[in-house]
Amino acid sequence: MKLTPLITTVALTGFLTVWEAPLKVINPALVQASAQELSVNQKIELITKSKGQFGSGDQLRRFFFGDLEPIGIQAGGAGHVVNLYNKANNVTFSYCSTYDVIVAVKKGKVAKFDPSEVK
Repeated sequence: MKLTPLITTVALTGFLTVWEAPLKVINPALVQASAQELSVNQKIELITKSKGQFGSGDQLRRFFFGDLEPIGIQAGGAGHVVNLYNKANNVTFSYCSTYDVIVAVKKGKVAKFDPSEVK
């Protein structure tokens, strides 16, 4: 009887458990949202609620992978932010890659947000 499959299973289970723990500490809503299927409007609302929090950029990428089009760069966040447009839902997200956070969300195609919104 070989123990290799059993050891591999235990190791992978431990790894996944350790990986999920930091996400729960940083933003519990991220783990909760990944556990259930959300509508597009619920996803946008969740991102809007978590804007400015670490990990909200990751949340955006998971929800709208491959659907975002960069339409502008402007000063804001920790230097510059990128404005990403989702044409399927007609929503623009302003993303700061330095801290991996969404700093603004607005309906429509917004090439440049008001500077007070993206600071």
